[in-house]
Amino acid sequence: MSSPEEQAFRLLTEYSNGFMVSQVLFAACELGVFDLLAEAPEPLGAVAVAARLGTSSHGTELLLDTCVSLKLLQVETKTGKALYQNTELSSTYLVRASPKCQGNMLRYLARTTYLCWGHLTQAVRDGRNQYLEAFGVPSDQLFSAIYRSEDERLQFMRGLQDVWSISGRPVLGAFDLSPFPLICDVGGCSGALAKECTSLYPACRVAVFDTPEVVQTAEKHFSFPEAARISFCAGDFFKDPLPEADLYILARVLHDWTDERCSRLLARIHGACKPGGGVLVIESLLAADGRGPLTAQLYSLNMLVQTEGRERTPAQYRALLAAAGFRHVQCRRTGGLYDAILATR
Repeated sequence: MSSPEEQAFRLLTEYSNGFMVSQVLFAACELGVFDLLAEAPEPLGAVAVAARLGTSSHGTELLLDTCVSLKLLQVETKTGKALYQNTELSSTYLVRASPKCQGNMLRYLARTTYLCWGHLTQAVRDGRNQYLEAFGVPSDQLFSAIYRSEDERLQFMRGLQDVWSISGRPVLGAFDLSPFPLICDVGGCSGALAKECTSLYPACRVAVFDTPEVVQTAEKHFSFPEAARISFCAGDFFKDPLPEADLYILARVLHDWTDERCSRLLARIHGACKPGGGVLVIESLLAADGRGPLTAQLYSLNMLVQTEGRERTPAQYRALLAAAGFRHVQCRRTGGLYDAILATR
């Protein structure tokens, strides 16, 4: 049995090696390991995987065995040869053909978020995001930096498709939204959450409100079987008139902004609300004291390196909503990555 000192050192080592774990995941996705194994009629050895991927046998074997330790792959030995196949986890979330695949978001994390986190120390010193340091892009206009190219904008939008394919229904079902037949998803990006909403509430219609560039990309690259019930409106939600709605949705929006800008946006939404109308805020809620859960704390640091905002506690959101004029506020934790706050006039 290891001593307390050895256990503490082991924990420290696990923390310091965390970036290696994410890189293993990113590399296996980028190389197409999980797709290859999903398409193969039987488990494959490292040499066969390397030959089909065009990678070195040595490096491939090391990567595959590490994926086994991370429970991303499983291995069996036949006649002295290791044969690899996907686990249920990778089959569900890492194979492109799966409707729950998170590959697009992982690619965004690998190519953008990871590079910003390389400047976390400077972000803590400066108290601002790191797009200039990571990509040479000024961020005085936040989403000009986040959407710094058409390819980057499309990658981010595809990533959100992945996120809401898993997290959309739990947050939209946290409250009964059927009393709100006309919904506006403010900053609704590709319309992924709108799709989940129209599926869960067949009587509702959803208007997705986002910048002209995002709307153009959504209409060009994303399909909408529910087109009769999902529409797109272009504008700046800080300046332009908001579409008429019974309920406004702010999903992963407020965490991008300072309290002052959140207050401005919520006040505009309150002014646009019909009597009995409201706003559904979807974010990762911190604990009451702000010291957990760890995922929300990490997301809050991510807001530091990538945006102007932060994650918040329920009390902090209640204060912002009350200041904007909303009098009835309910918070629901979903048990997933995102939680829901419903505020009505």
